[in-house]
Amino acid sequence: MRILVTGGAGFIGSHVADRFVELGHEVAVLDDLSTGFREFVNPRARFYEMDLRDAAALERCFAEFGPEVVDHHAAQIDVRRSVTDPIHDAGINILGALGLLMACTRHGVRKFVYASTGGALYGEGRSLPATEEHPVNPESPYGVSKHTLEHYLYLWKLLHGLDYTVLRYPNVYGPRQNPHGEAGVNAIFIGLMLRGERPRIFGTGEQVRDYLYVGDVVEANALALSRGSGEMVNLGTGVGTSVNDIFRELKAILGFAAAPIYEAPRAGEVQRIYLDAARAKQVLGWAPSTGFVAGLKQTVEWSRANPLPER
Repeated sequence: MRILVTGGAGFIGSHVADRFVELGHEVAVLDDLSTGFREFVNPRARFYEMDLRDAAALERCFAEFGPEVVDHHAAQIDVRRSVTDPIHDAGINILGALGLLMACTRHGVRKFVYASTGGALYGEGRSLPATEEHPVNPESPYGVSKHTLEHYLYLWKLLHGLDYTVLRYPNVYGPRQNPHGEAGVNAIFIGLMLRGERPRIFGTGEQVRDYLYVGDVVEANALALSRGSGEMVNLGTGVGTSVNDIFRELKAILGFAAAPIYEAPRAGEVQRIYLDAARAKQVLGWAPSTGFVAGLKQTVEWSRANPLPER
C-alpha cells in the first residue's frame, strides 16, 4: 500500500518509515527538518520537505503521491515550549493536523494511524498502571493538543468514514533520538555522559515514567495498518522507571564516575505515570519485547557510533 509518514525524518517516524519500506510498502516521508534529519529519510522513500501547515504544499504532496494510509508523527513535542508558547503548540498539533485530516478526506485516504501520548495525556497517575479508562487530565498544553486530535479522529470517522487507530505512546527511547533536544532523558543523559559531562536532574529524580524501546513502537505501527479499527490503545511496559534509575543504569553501562546535578523541578511535568497496554495486546496482538537495560545498551552503542550535531 502507499503510506505517507509525517515526521518521517524524525526519531520515531524514521524508524516507522524504514519498517514500512522493509515490509514492501510504497512510502513517502513528509518532514520540515526542523527537528528531523535528512540522513534518517529512507533512500527508498519519496521525500517531501515541507511544513505540515503549508496548505498548498500539502495538497501537492497528496495529489502526487496519493496515499492510502497516513501515519502521523509530525508534531511539536517539547512540553516546556508548549507551556511557554501554547499557540505555537496548537498551531502544529491541532491546526496542522486538521489540515492533514482535510487532505485525507479530499484524496480518499482510508486509514489514519496517529502517534498520540499516554505519558502527557492522563496527567498524574491516579491508578497505575493507567488504562485507557484513566481520567484525561493533561498538565501541559502539549497533552491537551495531542488529545484534541483524538476527538477529531472520532468525528472524522463518523462524518467522513476515515478509519483510524490511535497509539498512545509512553516515553519512547532508542537510536536516532536527539541528545540535544528538550525531550528524551535517555538520549540527553547518554549524550552528556559520553562527553564526560554531568547530567542535570530536575526535582528529586524520583519522578516515574514508562520507557518503551523504539523498535517496539515500530511494530505497533506496523500492526495498526490492518488492525485496531476505531481504537485508542496505550503502548507501554506497565512498569515505572525513575530518572534516578536511568542515571544508575547508564552509569553502570558507561562506567561514568561523576554524580548528577540536581536542580529545581520544571512546570508542566507529570511526576508519576506508566501505562497498561493490555488493550493493545487484545486489539493489535502487540506486546513489548525489548527490556529496558537491553534497550539502553543498544541506544548507547548507536550513540557512540553516530553522534548527532547540535542545532
